[in-house]
Amino acid sequence: MSFRLAAYAVCIEGGRVLLARHVSPKGESNWTLPGGRVEHGEDPFDAVIREVAEETGCDAEVERLLGVDSRLIPAADRPRPGLPDHQNVGIFYRVRITGGQLRPEPNGEIAESAWTPIGDVAGLRRSSLVDIGLDLAETLPATGHVAPVAVGGLIQH
Repeated sequence: MSFRLAAYAVCIEGGRVLLARHVSPKGESNWTLPGGRVEHGEDPFDAVIREVAEETGCDAEVERLLGVDSRLIPAADRPRPGLPDHQNVGIFYRVRITGGQLRPEPNGEIAESAWTPIGDVAGLRRSSLVDIGLDLAETLPATGHVAPVAVGGLIQH
């Protein structure tokens, strides 16, 4: 089984959430939260700020920890045949944008970032991470844990 520790930014302002459009090497596109892999020796708190800057061009400040999500992705649902089962542990932070200007990720897989009305999110092809982050931000569970999000239709791994 492969493993990844990642930090994600939930940026909500004026009824809108900041989303990043990820484009895979195959050209498939879906919306996700800014964020990504925590490097070896890196604090997830620092990783989320770095990831927001890399993917969106914006400076960010962490306001609070929202929660942690652990999900198993079966080998059959992975993007390429032969990949093993995968566990992703995501740490979600409420983040405020403090500066910068939205732009695509240079030499990366984020083609664009956009402030999206929260009411429009349900109609987007998106990562389940978006729903988890929005649920955490809305409910602020004392445990920092929300129910798993079903994958299918517009919601992807």
